[in-house]
Formats: sequence, structure tokens, C-alpha cells
Amino acid sequence: MDTNRVKEFLLELQELIVERLEQVDGQAFRRDEWQRPQGGGGITRLIEEGHLLERGGVNFSHVMGDKLPPSATAHRPELAGRHWEAMGVSLVMHPRNPYAPTTHMNVRFFVAEKAGEDPVWWFGGGMDMTPYYGYEDDARHFHDMCHRSLRNFGDDYYPRFKKWCDEYFFLKHRNEPRGIGGIFYDDLNERDFEHCFNLTESVGDHFLPAYVPILERRSDLPYGERERDFQAYRRGRYAEFNLVWDRGTLFGLQSGGRTESILMSMPPIVKWRYDWKPDPDTAEGRLYSDFLRPRDWLNEA
Repeated sequence: MDTNRVKEFLLELQELIVERLEQVDGQAFRRDEWQRPQGGGGITRLIEEGHLLERGGVNFSHVMGDKLPPSATAHRPELAGRHWEAMGVSLVMHPRNPYAPTTHMNVRFFVAEKAGEDPVWWFGGGMDMTPYYGYEDDARHFHDMCHRSLRNFGDDYYPRFKKWCDEYFFLKHRNEPRGIGGIFYDDLNERDFEHCFNLTESVGDHFLPAYVPILERRSDLPYGERERDFQAYRRGRYAEFNLVWDRGTLFGLQSGGRTESILMSMPPIVKWRYDWKPDPDTAEGRLYSDFLRPRDWLNEA
């Protein structure tokens, strides 16, 4: 197990993603390095009011401590009392154009150690997409890239991680998915360290080819106030998930993480309405009927 290799990969991935998105948007990302008083720190790369991206962030963090927050020990009580390290890259992109989808990607590594005992470690990660107006070719492309990121590691990974993503990015209080899913995994400790690390590297490396072509082809489509209004309404669901259900947000806040970096995932403009439902015969209604449900995007005709 080589934590330095993982850290080097994560820093290189952050830089690669930022450089490519700067090329696509035409505006530079802000760089903000920070230190965590309890141990560790990170680098936040942020764009606001870009040409295509209304708000986006690509975060690297490497934090450590001697006491895990409740969000970690609740499902892994054996970790209590261990020294821990967590590192990862997490990003969220909120384009301005309502026809361009929001996306999220995260790859991370965790290790907890105690004298006289074997270290406990695992990888986690994934990527998912949240459209406001659905396009089936976009959804198929995104899921194809997710599948390609996993296919060299075993035939069962994509269906397992797709199902996990559909179940995880689900707003239980709304009884609806956040978007069209993708892949998600956590607590990955199978075969050996190299297998899990290489799989996680592949997931990170497939993010740009999964998302950038969609961002580029949708960002020039004309839109009006109706589309912006619906985008802001649906962004409310994104905010609800991150604040109520997301384990990463809870871990970051409970472990004394940097609030500005943790909440950079929040959309910049959001609206809520009381008990509003779209006309089912509209493009807004078709998002609910055709896209906000689990689908086999790879194999559907």
C-alpha cells in the first residue's frame, strides 16, 4: 500500500481536469490552497461566472486525525480509536445553459491505522450526471464511458456500481432520483491494493471524455427564461440531496473540513415552489417520465 502514489495521482488528476475545463470554458479557475487546523489541507480550484460554467469546483483534499466523525464510525464501528487519513478529488460542474447537465465526480482513498494491527483501507468514487432537459444520446454516451472505465477489471463492476449509484443518488423524501445516475462505489477493498487503485485511476481518467463532449454540444443551444426557471427549480433537488443525504458532505462538515470547499458543490441560483408539477406533455414533464427513473442505458434500443 503506497499512499504517496495515490496522492500523486489525485493531484495530477485535479490539474488535468482543470486545464481541460479551462480550455473548454475560456476562463481560468481560481486556485485556493488551505490548511486544516486538525491536520492536513487541500487545494480548491473554482470557477464562477465563466463563459459556459456558471459555477464549478475541482477540490483536492488530504486530511487526517485521531478521532473519526460519527458519519464514518456509524457504519464502521471498528474504526473507532484509529488514526486516519482521507484523500480525494471531488468536483461538481453547474453549467449556465439549462440544456447542459450538471455533473459530479469523486475519487477517494481512506486508511485507518492502529499500532499492532493491520491497516484498514478502501477506495471509493464514481461519477453521475443530472440533466435538466433530457437527451437520450447524452445519457447513453455518459453511461458508455462509465462502463468503459470499469470493463477491464471485471464484468460485474458496471452493473453493480450503476445499481449502487441509482440507489445512492436518490432523494428518499421526494421518492425520486437526482438524475440519470452513472456509477458509484465505496468501501472498495477487493483482491488487492493495486487492483482497487488501478480501478479508481480508470474512473478518474474517464471523467473528461464522459462529460466534456456533452457540455460542448449543449452549451450553445438557445434558451429563455422558462428554461432557466426550470433549471433553478431542479437545482433545488441537487441542494437538498447534498445537504440531507450525501455522506461526503456530512463527513467533511463533521470532521472539521473547510466549509467553503465542501459547499462549493452547491448551485449558484436555486428556486423552490410549493407542490409544483410540470405538464407531462412538455420537455420538463418528459424529464420526470423518461429520465428520472432507472434505465439500462447501454442496452436499450
